[in-house]
Amino acid sequence: MGAYIARRLLLVIPTLLGIMVINFTLVQFVPGGPVEQIIAQMEGGGDVFEAFSGGGADVQTQAAGANDRYVGARGLPPEFIAELEKEFGFDKPPLQRFVDMLWNYMRLDFGQSYFRSISVIDLVLEKMPVSISLGLWSTLIAYLVSIPLGIRKAVKDGSTFDTWTSGTIIVAYAIPGFLFAILLLVLFAGGSYWQVFPLRGLTSDNWSDLSLLGKIGDYFWHIALPVIALTISAFATLTLLTKNSFLDEIKKHYVMTARAKGLSERQVLYGHVFRNAMLIVIAGFPAVFIGVFFSGSLIIETIFSLDGLGRLGFEAAVARDYPVIFGTLFIFGLMSLVVGILSDIMYVLVDPRIDFEKREG
Repeated sequence: MGAYIARRLLLVIPTLLGIMVINFTLVQFVPGGPVEQIIAQMEGGGDVFEAFSGGGADVQTQAAGANDRYVGARGLPPEFIAELEKEFGFDKPPLQRFVDMLWNYMRLDFGQSYFRSISVIDLVLEKMPVSISLGLWSTLIAYLVSIPLGIRKAVKDGSTFDTWTSGTIIVAYAIPGFLFAILLLVLFAGGSYWQVFPLRGLTSDNWSDLSLLGKIGDYFWHIALPVIALTISAFATLTLLTKNSFLDEIKKHYVMTARAKGLSERQVLYGHVFRNAMLIVIAGFPAVFIGVFFSGSLIIETIFSLDGLGRLGFEAAVARDYPVIFGTLFIFGLMSLVVGILSDIMYVLVDPRIDFEKREG
């Protein structure tokens, strides 16, 4: 197993390098960089996309100057444009900028946001509590509900209980998360009916003045609706996966042997079947958590006025805040690759019969 892990760790380097090369190359062809953003704001008070979409004769006239590299930059002196490019590092060739960026990343220097006086690491840490809250609790709730429900459905396969629970979770899966979030907001956050839950933030304004129990209650009071909205569609996949895993194991000979020895149904299910059936579910927990954590629940965060990593990524992409874009891409890409290795390790811990080294050989 040690040799397998070592090989996987070595593969992280070229994989991560490929991710960064592809994204850095694509960004070079996307219009509306940070320099254009600043110029557009100085010239018209809007953003650069207004210049691209609102075209017309004015934009064509502005773009006609031979010395103008940026739409809307005609009224600004070339020295100012050159100073902006130098400040953002665009006076260097793309290859040199890419090499410098990777060298800084290897030293854990992810730079500073172009448009905020804060480092990328501090900015990510600032938004992390929201994403941790949504990702952690939605994943835990999905597992705590789906695994017992899936086991019950497997035991009652074909019964009325199995039929109506399948219909319920499939309907829940079909409802878009943002639509369910709006429904919760309208019903329980003062939209049109009851003001039961708060509408914004992770905590109340007087959170620091509350007791320990009061702080815990206030925290869960704030995240209840967004977590429910984010979790509702996760039940179907995990529940049906658990059910099918149990059904496959229940039909095997060792289960019949255990029953023939006089063991109770509970002993058979949880003493013999559970470990084998839960292999794929439990071992996949790290990947599922990271998927929920970094999937960037932008719409949920926006609806409930939460400032997390989803909104951070969206705002950085719109503003062309390259240090934030590439810094977070590098960090999350590295974490995702490492989590993939952790998932393989969990497979071995759950079932020692699995040997990835022999399979590769």
